[in-house]
Order: sequence, then structure tokens, then C-alpha cells
Amino acid sequence: MTYRMFVPALICSCLWPATLAAKPESEPEGTKITPTQQDQEKQEHASEIASITADRGIVTRPGRLTIEPAFSYAHSNSTLVAVEGYTVIPALLIGLINISEIQRDIFVSSLSFKYGFTSRLEAAVRVPWLNISEDLKERQAFEGTPVDTLRESSGEGLGDVELTIRYQLNDGLRGWPYVIGVIRVKPPTGEGPYDVDKRTVFDSEGNPIGIELEERPTGSGFWSFEPGFSFILPSDPAVLYGNLSYVWTQEEDQGEENGGIVDPGDVIRFGFGMGFAFNERTSFSLSYDHSVIQKTTFERDFDLLGAAFDRTHVGTLSFGLSQRLSNDAALNLTVGIGVTENAPNTEITLKLPFSL
Repeated sequence: MTYRMFVPALICSCLWPATLAAKPESEPEGTKITPTQQDQEKQEHASEIASITADRGIVTRPGRLTIEPAFSYAHSNSTLVAVEGYTVIPALLIGLINISEIQRDIFVSSLSFKYGFTSRLEAAVRVPWLNISEDLKERQAFEGTPVDTLRESSGEGLGDVELTIRYQLNDGLRGWPYVIGVIRVKPPTGEGPYDVDKRTVFDSEGNPIGIELEERPTGSGFWSFEPGFSFILPSDPAVLYGNLSYVWTQEEDQGEENGGIVDPGDVIRFGFGMGFAFNERTSFSLSYDHSVIQKTTFERDFDLLGAAFDRTHVGTLSFGLSQRLSNDAALNLTVGIGVTENAPNTEITLKLPFSL
């Protein structure tokens, strides 16, 4: 071999191992993940964690349809004591005492559809079906009866359908959270409290003392509009999120027998929480949601001497667990515990979202 042939052969033999190291055989061409794909997968993972306990995720990918069947069960138990009389001394009461205990069970089966029109715009619809059971146990003291009376009522039917539009306002770059604007509309598709039949309640002497509903309503009976914002901040390995919204309910004339124009109280809602992933498939979330409900007003208030609170607070502490079944399906379980008197004692929700 001549000198001119030996030098190129030596150079090629030295560069060949380096070429193999730079391009291993285990990574074929066309399988590398681009930075854009990595960011998108990171967004979707953060969105899944934020949506375990509530619908706070980032908008759906364009052209993708997500179907979410869900089932929830809520239980409420409360005791009411009504006293009508006067006191002679602090330890002696003359009058009537009515003690009642209310138990309410609500089963909700729903089906939701979400579709991404663009990388920032999403539309969704949720159709719920409610089954409500309520038991009222009461005893009137000083009437000479030791027997409790039990009254049962129930209701079943379509609830108020939810129509939602969500728009992502920013890209969440340079450490900023993702900000999503939300507009939710609820038409009165369910049977409201003024739509169901009523009956008059009489006391032991046959005097009318009030009116009660023969069955439980499955809807509010009013149009409601809810604009708001939600926030998602990925902070590996955790995801921080929150939401703020205002529910405006349209007033409606329910007839003179029901007080004329009825204006349901508006609602201020806010919530916040944190979630983190144990691994690529399992995630955990902890959140708190609070609603401040304003008082309902009537055009013709028949109970002029009655007193009512100006607002009602409903607070719920929730924790959830999510298990990814595949790349397009997951199973979410959420348990909510009421921390205020007017919130359900316990609420369990099971969701199975999958994408097409």
C-alpha cells in the first residue's frame, strides 16, 4: 500500500467510530421529538392534572373531540330547630318547638362533549340527568305525641344543560401561567321549582301553615350566564391552578301567586388548588372551591316580617386521583367534603374522559 492510499484509510478508520456514536442504531430517523411536541405534551399533562377535581384544563387540541361520561353522588344531612314562643326565664320556654331532620341524596349522570376548533378556542356541552331523593323527619313538641312523622319526596329528569366556550388568552411563556377565559350559559332545560306541582301543608287542627313541592325540581328554572377566568401554572413536579367567575341569573315573572318578578341571587365563585404526578400515569390533586350566593328578591314579598341572610356561603374541599388508561383515555375519581353548613356533606364524582 502506498503512502497516498494509507493516509485516507487511516483517517476513515478513526472517524468511523465517532460517526456511529453520533447516530446510534437504536434511534432511527423520524422518531425524534421536536421542542414543539414536548411543549404540547407538557401542556396536556398539566391540563389533565388541573381537570381532575374541576374543569380547569387548557383548551382541547384543534380537531380533537373529547367525550366525558360522568357520574356523581352527593349526600346532605342537616337538622333544623324552629322555636315559636316566648321565654319566662332563660330555662323555661312557653310555645311550640319543631325539630326536623332532612336527608337528601342526589345522583347525577352526565355526558359532556368538548371540541377544539383552534389551538386556543374550545366549545363544550354538558347534558345532566338528575335523580333526587329527600326525606324529612320531624316531631312537634308540646303536642302530646312522641311519634316522628316522615315525609318523602323525589324528583327525576333532565337537568340544566351547560354550554361553554373557553379561549386561551396567552402562551404561558417566560414563567407566566396559562390564562383561559370562560363563558358558560345554562338554559332552564330542567324542571324548575315553579314548574312542579305544589300542595298545601296543614297543622293538626286543619289550618294551612305553608306550601311544599310535591316533587323535587331538577333545574333552576332561570337562565344563567357565567363569565370567568381560570389559571394554570406548571411548576414541576406540581401544577398550580385557580379560577374566578361571576354567575348572573336573569330575573323572570313567575306570576302574582309566586311573588311576581323573581330575581335569584347572583353568585361569586372562586377556587384554587394544586396537583402533582406520581408518574406518567397516576396524578393527585387537592383543591378548594367557594361560592357566595346572594339573596333572592321578589317583586311582591308576602313575608314582609320575615328575615333572611343577605348571602349564603358554600365551600367544598376536594381531592382527586387520576389514572391514565391510554394515550386517549383516563379515569378520574374525586371526593368532595363540605366545609360550610349549606354545602353537601359528601360528594363523589367518577369521570371517564376519552378523545377521538
